[in-house]
Amino acid sequence: MDRKGEATEVKTKPLQAQTWDRPNPYVHEVCVGQTDTDRLGHANNTAYLKWMEAASWQHIEPIGMDWAAHELSGKAMAITRTEIDYLAACYEGEVLQVATWITACDGRLSSERAFQIIRPSDGKTLVRAVCRYACIDLKSGRPVRMPESFCAAHAIALRQWQDDVERVSD
Repeated sequence: MDRKGEATEVKTKPLQAQTWDRPNPYVHEVCVGQTDTDRLGHANNTAYLKWMEAASWQHIEPIGMDWAAHELSGKAMAITRTEIDYLAACYEGEVLQVATWITACDGRLSSERAFQIIRPSDGKTLVRAVCRYACIDLKSGRPVRMPESFCAAHAIALRQWQDDVERVSD
């Protein structure tokens, strides 16, 4: 935790593959900070959204969708729907692993990303979530066709976990 009581990134070994709902996740780790908690003493629902957003950006930046690419194209992927199942609580000082996968992309307008948040100390899944995105023009905010660079980056991310699924089912 940092001096302001906010969540900080931590570096621990990601959990084994069988713990995750899907193979080969991108994993972002955080330590629950004081400012992440609410009056009930557990992490507030908005903290999970913040952690999911951080994991999303860290996942897509190395595959060609950093903010500079968004600005250059004048396009961005905006969340249109978020579904979250809160399965268990977490508390200040606990280390969490936020896993994410791009699970769908139509190559035109929309994509989908799944999340699973686990507490490594006991292997318990705290959250499962799905976010749906639409490509928008940064100036107008209106839906637009995805640039080819976005389609290519999504294809890389999809292959990262789908190739593992095919290997396991063969």
